[in-house]
This record gives sequence, structure tokens and C-alpha cells, in this order.
Amino acid sequence: SLIGRLMFDLPEEMGLIAVAVRQTQGKGRGGNVWLSPMGCALSTLHISIPLHSNLGQRIPFIQHLVSLAVVEAVRSIPGYEDIELRVKWPNDIYYSDLMKLGGVLVNSTLIETTFHILIGFGFNVNNSNPTICINDLIAKFNREEGTELKPLSADCLIARTVTVLERLIEIFQEKGPNGVLPQYYKYWVHSGKQVRLHHEEGPVAWIVGIDDFGYLQVHEEGKGVESVHPDGNSFDMLRNLIVPK
Repeated sequence: SLIGRLMFDLPEEMGLIAVAVRQTQGKGRGGNVWLSPMGCALSTLHISIPLHSNLGQRIPFIQHLVSLAVVEAVRSIPGYEDIELRVKWPNDIYYSDLMKLGGVLVNSTLIETTFHILIGFGFNVNNSNPTICINDLIAKFNREEGTELKPLSADCLIARTVTVLERLIEIFQEKGPNGVLPQYYKYWVHSGKQVRLHHEEGPVAWIVGIDDFGYLQVHEEGKGVESVHPDGNSFDMLRNLIVPK
């Protein structure tokens, strides 16, 4: 809400980000409320995207770029490449395909020919409870591999995420989806996964990727490939279901 009040009063070339140490009124998809304690990386970033650009014509891709940027913020550090941090479609950060560490929420406003985008992202850096955090993954990797990687700070990872995101946006604007999808697929949790549609006894389908507009593609035998829109569907990782709301 703070950034939303300020973003139209600043020159277009000026960036704007709000960083929170603790969050008591965080917002998630579908009206969910998030409480985030100290030890999380929490921020809202404002960016402007021209409507008549590669990304402006594919705005849903922004949440994927941000999720990828969070993972890359860690895994692009020398020595940290094998930390098992991954992306889950459409907007979650995961430890392998086991536990959620964070998420992304994107709101957009189109004014004339410019999208004003508010990107909220938060991920657990230093809290072992109630699930797991990035520094737990680093400690686990050190025990298993005999390395001495240092813990990371929330401030460092927010800065790295924004820097990586800037680069990913530049690549997308130049090359479109194909410029970033190979890296996205490298880190996502869904490759080759089998799911059921609608309910636990529903037809079997296989996840094949995401389409040019960022929607999930599934292949149902005998029916070909279909796109599944994130705003109308829930992907239940625990039960391997894609359920229309």
C-alpha cells in the first residue's frame, strides 16, 4: 500500500522498493493473509513495463521471472549452485518439491501504454520453524558435502534478487520467452510430473511446460496439450491434482 501511493509521483526512470524486516499484513493469492517474522526476506518492488513490448504482451510471465530471480539469487553464487532451491508454478519458491520457502504476488495497473507493476516477494532465509529456510539448506549441504558455505542474509538476497530480475527482464524483452525458459525449466519442480485433472480419480495428464503467456501446459492422452490458467485453477502438489476452482 505504501508503494502504491508513491509510485505515480516519481519520475519514470526512478526505481522504488520497500523492504520490511517483519510483516504483519502481508497479502497472498486469493485474499490469503501472510504473517512473516524477522529472518525473512520481504519486499515490494515497483517496475514499469511498456505495453507494446515482449513482456508487456505477456504480463503473467513476470511472476515466473521473479520466482526464477529468487532461486538464481542463491544458486548463481559460486559454491551455492547445488543448493536445492527451486520454483513451483505459478509463483512459489520451494525446497526441492517438498516444502515451500516463499512466494511472489504481482499486481499490475495499465495507464495509457505503460504497465505499473507491484511485485511482492518474500522467502524464508533464517527461520528453521515452522518448516525450513535457505540457511538450513546451506547447513544441510555443508554437512553432506563437507563444504563450509556461509549463511546468507536477507538484505543480500533481496539485493541479488532485484539485480537478477533486472537482467532477466532485459533478456525477455530482447528474446521473448525462449530467452529465459531454459533456465526456468532447469530449476522448476514439475518436469515430467504426472497429475490428475479435477479429482483423484480424474483423467491422467503430464506437465509439459508453460506456454508463451506463462500458463501451465498439460498433456492429456488423446486430447493433446492444453493450457491451464493460474487464476482459475489450483495446483495441489501434495495430491498431484489440478483442480478448477
